[in-house]
Amino acid sequence: MTLTTTDPQQRADLDKRLGMAAMCLAMVFLPLGDAVSKSLTAYATPFEVTVWRTLAQAVFFLPAALILRRHLQGSVLSLASLLSAALILTVTLSLITAFATMPIATAIAIFFVEPLLLTLLAGPFLGEVPGWRRYAAVAVGLVGALIVIRPNFVAFGPVVLLPLLASVAYALNMIVMRKATRHRSALSFQFGASLIAAGLALLVLLAAGLAGADLAGIGALPGWGLWAIAGSGALAMVTFLMITFAFSKVEASLLAPFQYLEIVGATAVGYVVFSELPDGMTFLGTAIILASGVYVFHRERVREVADTTPPVER
Repeated sequence: MTLTTTDPQQRADLDKRLGMAAMCLAMVFLPLGDAVSKSLTAYATPFEVTVWRTLAQAVFFLPAALILRRHLQGSVLSLASLLSAALILTVTLSLITAFATMPIATAIAIFFVEPLLLTLLAGPFLGEVPGWRRYAAVAVGLVGALIVIRPNFVAFGPVVLLPLLASVAYALNMIVMRKATRHRSALSFQFGASLIAAGLALLVLLAAGLAGADLAGIGALPGWGLWAIAGSGALAMVTFLMITFAFSKVEASLLAPFQYLEIVGATAVGYVVFSELPDGMTFLGTAIILASGVYVFHRERVREVADTTPPVER
């Protein structure tokens, strides 16, 4: 019998391919949004760019949430969303500040110790204790991070530690999200976190202005600045929706290695837009981080297969 699109297995395979394609596109869009943010730091402080980007993302999220409202399940505003919002702002501000000083690809390479940190933090916070092989892979990956950080610390100073701070905050946010989405949909949780992050960012910006902080203001931007802010917000929102769609169709352990495509995209965007190219030590450290991360995901797949394989009757 000829299979049609109504066949469950064929439909599942199609969904999986669509999910992988969405993840790949998301990893292309992420560096583009980073490039826009880096360009804006030539006219305003990284803090201001973070606030504008966060507000723009929330604005674009409103119609998206309205269109996808049937996927909103559970409370939108919660303590978990507030914690996530604070962590998201930490990630965004840390990375944009780093982008203003160092190559995007170098910052992203350091940031990508995040999956390794998540492996370590999953034990005490989620009860997902990894085996010794994954602990060893994490140790190797952190060595790779040190290889990237050390020469760049000499060149750029303490700012190279900001992507590391961003990776810790992002890993903690993933833990918060995993726990929170047990009682609400991922869209509800992220929508709430996005709204709260925008509110917090706006409040801090107003407080900084009242305190007399040296801020450039949105009037300092060139003519294309407002379009750039809108574009970065739209890219952030579309990227999130693509990642959410991907994780709804494909197992997380299968999608995880696709995240490393962001490093490739960041390198390409950094070279084309800013004529930035990481040095040899950065490439070496990045390769070590990639290899250790892929091994961690491999071990996760092996564990899942072992858990789902029924015992052989004798």
